[in-house]
Amino acid sequence: MPKFRKKPVVIEAVQWTGKNVLEVYTFMHGAPTINSNIASDKWDDFTRMHDGKDWHVTTLEDGPNGEAKHVASVGDWIIRGVKGEFYPIKDEIFMETYEEVSGA
Repeated sequence: MPKFRKKPVVIEAVQWTGKNVLEVYTFMHGAPTINSNIASDKWDDFTRMHDGKDWHVTTLEDGPNGEAKHVASVGDWIIRGVKGEFYPIKDEIFMETYEEVSGA
């Protein structure tokens, strides 16, 4: 059976601690403003995140209705993929798959 190695790609990531709502939101959507999603259709997600609950992450795999199929729990990492998409990943898997790039 053929074997494959993951190509060396540098990604950006932030860990969801349950308390760093602004950091994670800004990572995924840019700094919030009064006219941003956080002020309207994302308010429910924002309040859930503020309470340290799961973070619904919109990915390339979401259905046509925009329903999030991926959820980041406290302790998970949210990574920005090579096409600018976001995915949650469990801490243990993140630590096995990625290493910090010094000087980046």
